Amino acid sequence: MPELCAAHATPVAFRRRLLRLSIPSVVLLAIAAVRIVAAQNRSLADDQRAQFQTAIAKFMSASKAPGVSVAVVENGEMVWSAGFGKADVEDKVAATPETLYRLGSISKSLTAVGAMQLWEAGKLDLDAAVQKYCPAFPQKREPITTRELLGHLGGIRHYNHGPDDLETQNTRHFDDPIAGGLQFFAKDPLVEKPGTKFHYSTQGYTLVGCVMEGASGEKYVAYMREHVIVPAGMTETQPDDRTVNIPNRTHFYSKDKFGSVIKAKPLDSSYKIPGGGWLSSADDMARFEIAMLDDRLVKRSTRDIMWAPQKTSDGKETKYGYGYGIGQTAGVPDVGHSGGQQGTSTMFMIAPNQRDGVVVLVNMDDVEPSALTADLLKSIVAGGAMAPQSH
Repeated sequence: MPELCAAHATPVAFRRRLLRLSIPSVVLLAIAAVRIVAAQNRSLADDQRAQFQTAIAKFMSASKAPGVSVAVVENGEMVWSAGFGKADVEDKVAATPETLYRLGSISKSLTAVGAMQLWEAGKLDLDAAVQKYCPAFPQKREPITTRELLGHLGGIRHYNHGPDDLETQNTRHFDDPIAGGLQFFAKDPLVEKPGTKFHYSTQGYTLVGCVMEGASGEKYVAYMREHVIVPAGMTETQPDDRTVNIPNRTHFYSKDKFGSVIKAKPLDSSYKIPGGGWLSSADDMARFEIAMLDDRLVKRSTRDIMWAPQKTSDGKETKYGYGYGIGQTAGVPDVGHSGGQQGTSTMFMIAPNQRDGVVVLVNMDDVEPSALTADLLKSIVAGGAMAPQSH
């Protein structure tokens, strides 16, 4: 599975007055796994569950992650979920399967489903110029289509890491996330001719959100709640609004240059909700996986289009579909996405033919959960013991 993370937070300045935790204390939390809070369905075999717990503890020990939540889907059912370590280190609040994490770029997978629903309903022409639905986006030298945006072929730039990095470090709140988000990049020139080259772009998904608003006649968040979040049974999933108190939202952590765990820099992701601004839990993301496997959100034929690699104009496959990376695990096809931003590192993977899936959510940035996620999925797909971890 290719790495598909959004930009991570930069190291926190040493001079800032921030909480620091000792490395040994976090390691002990990880090895002991502190307290595991499992989901109601405990049908995962005892020996496999124990292997999973050991692998997760090793991952936490190596990464110094304060908290991790994991969910496992087998044959289209959630068979196990658990929280490890702390969602809030300062107040000793345990991570659980219901703990809410920043999804980061996993948000793109949710948004792509909403866009393809509109295509199914005949409300969105994927091959029309985006201005048909989003007139606020100025004309460029070449037309851009929603199909291209969904596969990162639209030529829209990613983050602009200027001297002050006002994008990835944004703290301004936008009540209208789509209009606010467009301000960051709408006037900028394209970095590639649309269709010619894969160029990963969170900003491009803000433009997808604008297209969805024009095609549906609804605000992006309202549409997603009604047509994706609620139908999938994702009862706790919501935008990451830093201006309100959201129950079960984890605290967010980073590591300083000495490896000590500290609070992550502040972030207001209201400018990029379609591509990196949703909050969700391991349980809710497992429900999303199941809804996709059960064809409850889009038709199977639509899902097949989304989960097939797109091609550039010269015929090269990109290993990315519509909001999903395309790969293989244990010799079988998989789809999924990773995410990363201040205080979070996330990954989910699905093996469609086996109807299996794994979700791993971590409340620390600059952590790589992809290997752990793949190892857990390999075990489920194989139906046997996991290979020894090399972390």
